[in-house]
Amino acid sequence: MYTIILSRWIENNGLFKFSRSSGNGGQNVNKVNTKVTLFLKISQIEFLNENEKSRIVKSLENRINKDGELVISCEEERSQSKNRSKLIYKTVLLIEKSLIVKKRRKPTKPTKASKIRKIEAKKRQSLKKELRNTKGFY
Repeated sequence: MYTIILSRWIENNGLFKFSRSSGNGGQNVNKVNTKVTLFLKISQIEFLNENEKSRIVKSLENRINKDGELVISCEEERSQSKNRSKLIYKTVLLIEKSLIVKKRRKPTKPTKASKIRKIEAKKRQSLKKELRNTKGFY
């Protein structure tokens, strides 16, 4: 929906912080700040209306800090630029997924034929168990 606009807005207005990444990489891990963390204020996105902003805040509430910022980090790649582009892509996907309105399920009732099949299956099972009973045999 807003993929291109949102990714450009994040590039220009998002606050990126870089830190040392954990995991594999040898001396590269100890020297280079490749981990990227994005702090994004949802309330400052101009092209979203209030309803969309509230939907984003509600669905991503576990990732929003006390200051109202969406906090996401990425440390999968060994270069800062790749992590940054991957983080922007991941953020756009999260926001777009939270904007999708799920359809409500319409409750249905079982049909008359399915009710009859259910009762007949119960009767067959009951008869099978009744025939296993050996009390009246001798």
